[in-house]
Amino acid sequence: MVALVEFIWNIEEDFRPVPECWIPAKEIRQSSGNPLPDENGHIPGWVPVEKNSKQYRWHSSVVNYEAEIALILKSHADDPGRLEISSVPLSDLLEQTLELIGTNINANPYALREAQAESTGECQQSTHCGEDTTLHRHHLGMCWPIPETYLNSQPVVIAVNGTKYDCDFEPKCLFNHFSKLDGQRFSRLKDIKFDV
Repeated sequence: MVALVEFIWNIEEDFRPVPECWIPAKEIRQSSGNPLPDENGHIPGWVPVEKNSKQYRWHSSVVNYEAEIALILKSHADDPGRLEISSVPLSDLLEQTLELIGTNINANPYALREAQAESTGECQQSTHCGEDTTLHRHHLGMCWPIPETYLNSQPVVIAVNGTKYDCDFEPKCLFNHFSKLDGQRFSRLKDIKFDV
């Protein structure tokens, strides 16, 4: 008979150090003030996005700090077969993880047009500090980017009403571009075009 020995993580040796501004996710257990890995060996957490940092320019392009809103892509509330690009208060996004998409993100799998930039965003960058083995699509003989993604094949409506907020959007910002398309419907994401 083999005796099972409980595995115990050594936080200092088994995990990479995190930035000082790193914040553990809400559900993470702690011991003596240190976060503990979850059942998968991850310690999920957040690094706040710095407004004027070049490193976070794509994140910041979908957040209007003055109006405290973000542009997101979500399922349409009344029609689950339709997507919606809308502006939502940052306070509605607390404790959520969102994927940043756009022309400069992950090889642009949604085939968004260059002038369009990002159409979803996140307030905080999701990170974890466990040692992982990463499996990529090419390891399995699968292509990337995917020629026709599910999200890019869905109809989409724009719901970004610029008059709803007490601020002036800069002419070249995504909020201004999307507000000009408010109420318009498109067959799919890559059909959205801005007048530049």
